[in-house]
Amino acid sequence: MKFFKQKKTKNSGITEIYGFHSVIAALNNNNRKHQKLAISQTHKSIITRKIIQNVKEILVLSNKEMFKLYGGENTHQGIVLTTSSLIQPDLNVILDESRNKKIKIVVMLDQVTDPNNIGSIMRSCILFNCKTVIVSKDNAPDITPSIAKAASGALEVVNYVKVTNLSNAIRKFKKNNFWVCGLDINNNHLDNNFEIPNKCLLILGAEGKGLRKLTKKECDRIISIPMNPNLIFQIDSLNISNACSIALYEHFKKNN
Repeated sequence: MKFFKQKKTKNSGITEIYGFHSVIAALNNNNRKHQKLAISQTHKSIITRKIIQNVKEILVLSNKEMFKLYGGENTHQGIVLTTSSLIQPDLNVILDESRNKKIKIVVMLDQVTDPNNIGSIMRSCILFNCKTVIVSKDNAPDITPSIAKAASGALEVVNYVKVTNLSNAIRKFKKNNFWVCGLDINNNHLDNNFEIPNKCLLILGAEGKGLRKLTKKECDRIISIPMNPNLIFQIDSLNISNACSIALYEHFKKNN
């Protein structure tokens, strides 16, 4: 679980986390303070005494009561945790850790706003040994139940760092010997080698729009994922979370 010694920024207040994997991961995170766990009768057997020992209030509800309070099961999977928001590290903490060679790859999202995409990217990060996602304070959502559910527990390990200015943050990474690679998910630029440097800040732009011109100018190189040139119908681009997974896997394969 996350532990930091330096400056921190906080997603203020209390949040709700939906979904089995996300809730179980949060319950096992000692950095959270758990207020209430609501679980349906159908799913109560999955909760052990050890997991719930730090929860102040536990509600075992009928499916009807769960629906009335939290909506359909497709949203919450019969389990909802009300808990404290996580403390996130300051960018300088990430940079300090990178100097100690603890961090080899960091993901930056340029105006990506879809919660499901952000959560899915965080899920890929934990699978391929990337511990930090950086976003803009003004052009990215705060952590929401939708992001937490899509992240499927990764939120407890992967940092979600908001910065005031992406360009300034990029320059700081460059000063710390990171290669800055912009991933063009629209496939307008083709780098057939598709090699991810050992120490890399990987930047992805929003679907459709892609990377902003200002962000592209800060990149050391722009890469695209080679695709089948013989498709019988046109597919404009990969989904951003899929593209991120492929890039992270390529880096993981080379460095682990």
